[in-house]
Amino acid sequence: MIAPPRFSRQEWLFSLKSFAASMLALYLSSRFGLPRPFWAMMTAYIVAHPLAGHVRSKSLYRLAGTLLGCTASVVLVPSLSASPELLSLALALWVGACLYLSLLDRSARSYAFMLGGYSAALIGFPLVETPAGMFDTAIARAEEIALGILCASFVHSLVLPTGLGPSLLGLVDRTLGHVRRWLDNLVGTSADEDTGERLSQDRRQLAVDISQLRLAATHVPFDTSSLRWAHGAVRSLPDCLAVLTPSLSALEDRFDALREATGEVPAEVTKALERDAAWLDVAAPSGTESEVHADFHARAADPSDSPWVRALKIDVAAHLDELIAGWRRCRTLRDDIAAGLDGRASPRRQRRLAARSPILHVDKGLALRSAFTVALSTCAACAVWIISGWRSGSSMAMGAAVFCSFFATMDDPVPGMHKFLVALLWSMPVSAFYVLGVMPLAQDFGMLMLCTAPLLLLVGGYLARPASSLAALGMFFGVAGTLALQDIASADWTSFLEGNLALFAGGVIAARTTAVVRSVSSEWSAQRIRHSGWRDLADMASHPQRASERDAFSGRILDRMALLVPRTAGDPGPQEGTAARLALRELRIGASICVLQQQRHRLPEAPSARLMAELARAFRAQAAGAPAQVGALLPQIDRLLLHSLANANCAPAVSALVGLRRDLFPSASTDLQP
Repeated sequence: MIAPPRFSRQEWLFSLKSFAASMLALYLSSRFGLPRPFWAMMTAYIVAHPLAGHVRSKSLYRLAGTLLGCTASVVLVPSLSASPELLSLALALWVGACLYLSLLDRSARSYAFMLGGYSAALIGFPLVETPAGMFDTAIARAEEIALGILCASFVHSLVLPTGLGPSLLGLVDRTLGHVRRWLDNLVGTSADEDTGERLSQDRRQLAVDISQLRLAATHVPFDTSSLRWAHGAVRSLPDCLAVLTPSLSALEDRFDALREATGEVPAEVTKALERDAAWLDVAAPSGTESEVHADFHARAADPSDSPWVRALKIDVAAHLDELIAGWRRCRTLRDDIAAGLDGRASPRRQRRLAARSPILHVDKGLALRSAFTVALSTCAACAVWIISGWRSGSSMAMGAAVFCSFFATMDDPVPGMHKFLVALLWSMPVSAFYVLGVMPLAQDFGMLMLCTAPLLLLVGGYLARPASSLAALGMFFGVAGTLALQDIASADWTSFLEGNLALFAGGVIAARTTAVVRSVSSEWSAQRIRHSGWRDLADMASHPQRASERDAFSGRILDRMALLVPRTAGDPGPQEGTAARLALRELRIGASICVLQQQRHRLPEAPSARLMAELARAFRAQAAGAPAQVGALLPQIDRLLLHSLANANCAPAVSALVGLRRDLFPSASTDLQP
């Protein structure tokens, strides 16, 4: 006997609110006399999300995308309807262009571009044979979708809304916890048996959490709680955390270097780190702290040490200063977020904190490949439609466009497409039951609501579960899409089977085209991500004006590290940890190059320029697939390091050169070459 599903309270609440919003949209669209009221019902489910802020942001961007798609269909279809081939090509290129723009924007705004693409296909293809009614139909679709959006936003915002605040604050505290455990490990206070593996996982998870914070920040202005008044703090916190990461990673590496050079970490270094760890949660620096820091900087420049040990101590002192300043800024931002939740945030301060949008990692080549795939798939479906003269061929073209767009963010979209197609097949009997059995017998809206409630409430519960959301979405799309696309008053078995088979055929065409043209392995994607990091390092070394982009570079490298984590999770042996360590190494190299570019006016002009040029050449070669030739750089780094040690004003340059030496030549001799 099959046990009934057991949903949590939150899952039932989400399902009930989604059902209420869809029924309200269906009722209002019917009362307003809109031609396809089930479009409004389907939209209310598409924009649904357990968090009210996500519903409102998705609603806004879906409305913008729908208007964009309506405009494109009104322009393209009437003017090209006399030439089906040109119209197919034009709509396919439009869908591809919109998908390309969507993949270049990894914020919530990307939804608008993707919707703008396949909305033109959903509206345009069914009206190819009747272009005269294109404007009226486009207006009706926009009204139906807008009504569904308004109803979903209204219900999810007013009926027991679930705010983003508690989950966001929990994510912030978890991220800060990863940073604090990393520091405690440097101090030596972590004593678990599996400390090493847990800390390695913490560092990988730290990158993932920072990327999640960046993406969550795009939904904060739409939240129903007071959190939206702390938007500036939420946007600034990931950048602050990204700056902390290279300092922690560099300190860990420099402690290893000190052990190699002297056999142990000097006592003054460990004492300074312990004092900094004790001061991290203090609200403001004290006079005693300033005195201790001044004393430690003086000890770091002790001429009795060897040049290499002295350089390492100067580097440790610089990173300790960065660490304590960055941590306190993170704690202040965390308090600002908590104040925003309590309604105590200062709008003026939040506007001052709000920074420009972060530049995250994008793969333009893979985005272009995805755009080509959706255009090719849509053209292939249109070719089958035109050649066969299939009456329901428009559903095939729509299916190809929607399937390719919906799964474009995956490395290999084909397994997801197949899972969705299986759910679509299972939905066909249910669709037939509703379209051909229930709808003709439902005499009023109350009867219709009672008939659809069991299915929609069940599907809504599964939509709230990430593990089952894809299959539930396929089932919902199959039923709701049939209701939206079919003329219920005149539906029969022939039109039903033709429409559903055409939609399924479009999905199959999309899956097969994607398998041939677009599917890539996780290893291939991971390698492209690493190549992007090397190109960034080459650009920073060759363009001194990019020295001010250290924060943006740190955020982008950590974002790439977050993208690498799931792609290397299944690798055998230590490969997962290796990918994270290499990303941290590139993060440290980038920070060192930025500081060195800023300090070049304090260094001999010709040697420093030659060093930057050869670094850029080495990283470009590595990005092109050739081995990086960096062996000749060691003597140059050592000469510049000795010059900087002789100059009391060159402590930042010393720190940067030590970083380059350790990251490029970790096994080099501890004797600097004059």
